[in-house]
Amino acid sequence: MSTYIKCKEVRHIEAEQIENLFAGNIRQLLMEAQLDYDKLYEIRLRVGRPLFLTYDGGECFLRSHGQTQYLVTREDLKETLEYVTGYSLYAYEDEIRQGYISVQGGHRVGVTGKVLLDRGRIMGMKYISCINVRLAHEIQGCADQVMSYIRTENWVANTLIISPPRCGKTTLLRDIIRQLSNGWVNTPGLTVGVVDERSELAGCYQGIPQNDLGMRTDILDCCPKSEGMQMLVRSMSPDVVAVDELGCEEDFKAVESVIHCGCKLIATAHGNCLEDILDQPFFCKLMEERIFERYIILGKSSQAGELEGILDENGRVCLKQ
Repeated sequence: MSTYIKCKEVRHIEAEQIENLFAGNIRQLLMEAQLDYDKLYEIRLRVGRPLFLTYDGGECFLRSHGQTQYLVTREDLKETLEYVTGYSLYAYEDEIRQGYISVQGGHRVGVTGKVLLDRGRIMGMKYISCINVRLAHEIQGCADQVMSYIRTENWVANTLIISPPRCGKTTLLRDIIRQLSNGWVNTPGLTVGVVDERSELAGCYQGIPQNDLGMRTDILDCCPKSEGMQMLVRSMSPDVVAVDELGCEEDFKAVESVIHCGCKLIATAHGNCLEDILDQPFFCKLMEERIFERYIILGKSSQAGELEGILDENGRVCLKQ
């Protein structure tokens, strides 16, 4: 039977901080719903569509006073964008090109609309038609069950966390980084370099991390993983480099560079199981070369954080739940 990753401390999310991001009509609906924001994961606004929430392991719509689903208007979207950007959409052009805006608390506001291209390069976005506010949930202690498999007093395993989307891999990686950085009894802390390409791990807001990644952690925010990994190795002398969601060819070239420089690597990837990952040529090559010494597999269920097992570099089971 699978078990769930346990936690010692969940950072409380203030309702007012989230509600103040939204247009007046939507803010009123959120206030009336009296939500527990520690159980809220996403709020989606699509023009002409119902106001949609991912809440407490399920999905729901907010309703207006007439008990009908509230349909988001273009004015709702425009007003919400003004609040999110402090009435200065121009100042956030660089972030919008990446498809999201970081806000206080480490939360992310994803946007979609008409993409503006110049010679194949994304230059911006207009006619924004959807906003997705993803709440950052920092769960300290959730990595306790896996730490003994990837860290001893004198050893750190190159580790790949595998899970489907929205199943807790980024939350788990965040706490692994914190624990490696701080250390614990008889196990010294390590210098950790983090490439936070989408501002999701540290949740930096105006350069200040909103999530606790430990006392010995250096963060490159909004930096491409492939370039950032090499920058950290050249300039910050990390013991461990951590990145979220390996994927493109350049990422894997940088992984090899990190490993050959003597640094350890902690990373994540999308997949339902190890076999899913090995269907991709670059991951298959890393497996053949025994680069990763631990594979942590998270499963998909009604609750995030289902730990299915831990495998070694040969695919043998270290821990099976």
